[in-house]
Amino acid sequence: MEYIVVFITVPNLEVGEKIGNTLVEEKLAACVNITSEIKSVYFWKGRIEEDKEHLLIIKTRKDKFESLEKRVKEIHPYEVPEIIAMPIVLGSKDYLSWIDESLER
Repeated sequence: MEYIVVFITVPNLEVGEKIGNTLVEEKLAACVNITSEIKSVYFWKGRIEEDKEHLLIIKTRKDKFESLEKRVKEIHPYEVPEIIAMPIVLGSKDYLSWIDESLER
């Protein structure tokens, strides 16, 4: 199995909770951490923008990414939401087993 961490920024806590709960309930994520407010600086439509956002840190498997991305795009308010994944190179066997158990239907 290949495990990943997915990062998604959201405009507020309410959206973060909605996305997080949806992904866990639908077995697309084993766990979603929602950070307290962060400041994002980014380039958008020819301008540098600054916004306060929250960051979702999602633990899942690579085979779930395509469905996760599709589902997030359905409920995320941004035109182009950040949905990026990084591989988990190493992890506790117990934790990785828990991810598998959490994603089973």
